[in-house]
Amino acid sequence: MSAKKEDKESMRRHLEKRILPYTAEQMYALVADVEHYPTFLPWCLGAEITRKNDKEMTAILQIGWKGLRDAFVSHVALDAPHAIVVTYGGGPLKHLENEWRFSPLPDGRCEVTFFVAFDFKSVLLGTLMDLFFDSAFCKMVGAFEERATEIYPNKEENHD
Repeated sequence: MSAKKEDKESMRRHLEKRILPYTAEQMYALVADVEHYPTFLPWCLGAEITRKNDKEMTAILQIGWKGLRDAFVSHVALDAPHAIVVTYGGGPLKHLENEWRFSPLPDGRCEVTFFVAFDFKSVLLGTLMDLFFDSAFCKMVGAFEERATEIYPNKEENHD
């Protein structure tokens, strides 16, 4: 087996879909608002946009947990209001793929699809991440949902 194939197989992956009582435009705007990540996103200690236009941005995110801190660069492709695709630009990771999709539903809600695949350069960090990987990303997606409730308070919380 080639090293490249082994790397792909060892990557941590998470896929989540949620139907939320917000429009695709609202959810897109929330996820694209990278500067505000430190105010609501677990483990995000800082965010700096170094370049931005209507179609793309470059961001440096400071991340940390229990005394561990690092930063990574991400290149963000913006396809308003349909998708946000993140590619890796440098830092503690070996690989990063991240994609958000926002699909409008006929009743004004939207389906949000979140996918992430990544691997750390450090075996130690990778091993630590394995201990709480799924719960970490469920908590992260939940943080975006809670943020939507805060900034779009007039929407129903339950739309069943």
